[in-house]
Amino acid sequence: MSAFNSPLLFERYELKFLVPFDMVEDISNFVEIFCELDPFSAREPDNFYKVNNIYLDSPNYLFLERRLAGIDHRFNMRIRSYGDDPIFPYFCEVKHKTAGVVKKKRAKIYEDNWAETFQNKHIMSDNGKVWSDQEDYKDHFLRLAYVHNIEPKIFTQYRRKAYASVIDDYARVTFDRDLRYQRRDTYDMSPVESKLSHYDNPTKFYEENDVILELKCTTNVPKWFIDMISYFNLSRTSFSKYVTGIQEVIEDNRPYIPDRVLCNSAQLDSAYM
Repeated sequence: MSAFNSPLLFERYELKFLVPFDMVEDISNFVEIFCELDPFSAREPDNFYKVNNIYLDSPNYLFLERRLAGIDHRFNMRIRSYGDDPIFPYFCEVKHKTAGVVKKKRAKIYEDNWAETFQNKHIMSDNGKVWSDQEDYKDHFLRLAYVHNIEPKIFTQYRRKAYASVIDDYARVTFDRDLRYQRRDTYDMSPVESKLSHYDNPTKFYEENDVILELKCTTNVPKWFIDMISYFNLSRTSFSKYVTGIQEVIEDNRPYIPDRVLCNSAQLDSAYM
């Protein structure tokens, strides 16, 4: 597999750590023994590119509730784009998680009228101009969207520095910083600078540890991952951009969330993935 090939279907482990920004360079130097910058990072002066996500959920926040309940088999749905002025393709993604293993399926979107598929609720219709030829992944996403009557809940943006292994079948190292969120109920993939708020929840970012380091690999964990964790004395944590963003929205706009989802903070903090 090419170091920069991003498969549309794969299983992987995802290990997350919170680190201070001043560790990014040292960890990057270690990683570069085994990896190269991915093309998005390589073309940015500081190697950080912008990632946009619209997270989707049912009207009653079923996906969030399953996560808060700690249900072992769960999934989330999102639509991803890149940059402040996103261009196609966009990516519709479903991430299933069972027993710590993540299976992600992606379908590419190419046409301007893609949002009508969801806005008009004709989400089981077949429009070959909108979707890529990955029929199985497209159908999987649309089937879940139809069954759960999904709708946009929150928009997130962050800056990412990403590496891909040149010696493993699949291994990636990413650094995410400058995380921001905005409540959103439309299928608009463009960030609105004036409406974005920073993730500043002190229960999530301790002191200066405001960079999310993530190690992603197949179920065959590279030895150099283990060496890196040991060398930098990293402590694994859990962090969900969706749950953390919704937590901020709850605090800013409590009427938006049904009472049965307004669990105590301990439940929100324990939500994983």
